[in-house]
Amino acid sequence: MSWLALPDLLLILSLGAALGFFGGLFGIGGGIIAVPLFIIGFGMDQALAQGTALVLMVPNLLIGWWRYHKHHHMPWIAVLAIGISATITTWLTAKLAVQLDQNVLHWIFNLFVLAVGFRMLMLRKNPSDGNTLSNEPRTVTMPFVGVLGGTSMGLLGMGGGLVATPLLTSVFKHTQTTAQALSLALVAPSSVMALTTYANAHRVDWALGLPLAFGGLFTVSAGVAIAHYLPEKALRRSFAVVMIIAAIWLIVQSLHTH
Repeated sequence: MSWLALPDLLLILSLGAALGFFGGLFGIGGGIIAVPLFIIGFGMDQALAQGTALVLMVPNLLIGWWRYHKHHHMPWIAVLAIGISATITTWLTAKLAVQLDQNVLHWIFNLFVLAVGFRMLMLRKNPSDGNTLSNEPRTVTMPFVGVLGGTSMGLLGMGGGLVATPLLTSVFKHTQTTAQALSLALVAPSSVMALTTYANAHRVDWALGLPLAFGGLFTVSAGVAIAHYLPEKALRRSFAVVMIIAAIWLIVQSLHTH
């Protein structure tokens, strides 16, 4: 690991600030933006890009979970059920990801991002709209959600919340607030486990990831604040278009390479 010269460090800090801002603006950990950037802009392979993106995501997710938990307390048994199941699954799938053929992992990531983009683009309304929703977590369903979200976190280094939140709202009929609180309880500990596993396999560029994470800490809150003043539908569609373009770019790049 070689550390950056001062001009490069300032550039990376600025890039981290931009990723933190857009992560806050779109309500994500930043990995789904950072991974394509690392592959296209820095020439990283898939596993290295995912591991490095986790350095950026972990502090944001831990801070987000702590802040959200202060205002939206969840029963500890539900939190432990979803968190432990997700963390164990993340550990197992992350060990698979760092050993998997990079082309296979790259295609899994591309198709996942493309699916997320199209889903968000086609979403007409909040799936939690209605009068028969629950604020009380159904603890018996938490391990199931944890396994699915943890699989995404371990295999792709991100996406646990993108899997868990719509599952909790549309399938298990939780309110959006409850779903987001439980999703953060899933992704916060599993992101730490994913980062640890990728780091042990030497699939993390710390010299790049640490200044990115530091720069992002100063702008996440600004992105969240601005998001509250923008039309939700337009914001969601803008994010969806960015994800679809990034996925198509990565797919074309893969086809061209091979």
